Amino acid sequence: MGTVTADSALTARVDAIYRAESRRVLATLIRQLGDFDIAEEALHEAFVAAVEQWPEDGVPANPRAWLITTARFKAIDRLRRRARHDVPLDEALEERLEALADPGQPGDAGGIEDDRLRLVFTCCHPALAPEAQVALTLREVCGLTTEEIARAYLVPAPTIAQRIVRAKAKIRDARIPYEVPEASELPARLESVLRVIYLVFNEGYLASSADDAIRAELCAEALRLARLVVELLPHPEVVGLLALMQLHESRREARTDAAGELVTLEEQDRTLWDRARIEAAVPLVEAALAAPGRGPYAIQAAIAALHAQAPSWEATDWSQIVALYDVLLEMAPSAVVELNRAVAIAMRDGPAVGLALVDAILARGELADYHLAHAARADLCRRLGRDAEARDAYAAALALVRQPAERRFLEGRLARLA
Repeated sequence: MGTVTADSALTARVDAIYRAESRRVLATLIRQLGDFDIAEEALHEAFVAAVEQWPEDGVPANPRAWLITTARFKAIDRLRRRARHDVPLDEALEERLEALADPGQPGDAGGIEDDRLRLVFTCCHPALAPEAQVALTLREVCGLTTEEIARAYLVPAPTIAQRIVRAKAKIRDARIPYEVPEASELPARLESVLRVIYLVFNEGYLASSADDAIRAELCAEALRLARLVVELLPHPEVVGLLALMQLHESRREARTDAAGELVTLEEQDRTLWDRARIEAAVPLVEAALAAPGRGPYAIQAAIAALHAQAPSWEATDWSQIVALYDVLLEMAPSAVVELNRAVAIAMRDGPAVGLALVDAILARGELADYHLAHAARADLCRRLGRDAEARDAYAAALALVRQPAERRFLEGRLARLA
């Protein structure tokens, strides 16, 4: 029994180390080996070696360093065996392997030259198509499976797999450097990086497919990456995105109930909100708004700050939120921003006014397949006592929603009306 317990404990420890360290180890291996696929093979072999050796030798004091070193030498052995049998190494790779085999090579420095930040900029290189940037970052930086990414973007898994394979080939064949760009190149590269970081955060904020609505580790990773980018380039949009994510993260404990079900912003227990995180984010919002070059992330952060500072849903400054949505709509026009503005107007001017705006948006057809548009309509109809219309709208939202926790939430709302 004691051996079984020890084995189970070690397995749990290895699993925890994999979750915490595998992406960091992979990022360093990609830098060292210069190839995504070779690095992934080496990472897998290192964890196989850990499972075989750690029961006898014990878990090393620094598992990440052990895994990097083991993976590096596994990759060197694999490549040299391959070269002897069928695939000769090119000169550049041979030189790289010689350097990697040197036991006296420099250690892995942290700080701003963080390997995962390098990896984000590589995955978001402008030579790659936007959809490939997102897929590659979610796969390589965040460790989502191809199937999870496919469900998040409502496309077949083979399509996502093909995007990732082509993106890796493009990086390899075009010799895209694995580095943080020079300062002069950063602004042009920033938009795609911020978009991808926010997509990572959103996958954690409301997981696309998992039964658990929140994936805290992804939120934490997006925040860590954003802080690194702020340190590297304190542009108002970078600061705004960091503040926006901080404010969303401050509500995490209140966003689900004891059973793990979603709780709306209106119904959340605000005593559970992380006030320290809010207080740290508000000066960032103010700095982002005051600086030249502010953009959509800074405006969204200002909206989130108003929600975070309001003592209750009813006491929220809806007039100011509507004004900020007006600015956001001018900066980044979209039907989703219009929808959010309509909901804010409903709170300021009454549900009938908001419903008319939502109906006009739906009538244009742009959000016909967006479940939150139908859910917003259902909520406004419910507030107006138009229960039959509310039921139909909730049913329309349910026909479109795929996230399990959101589905259960809408089913609960529909059941109350029934």
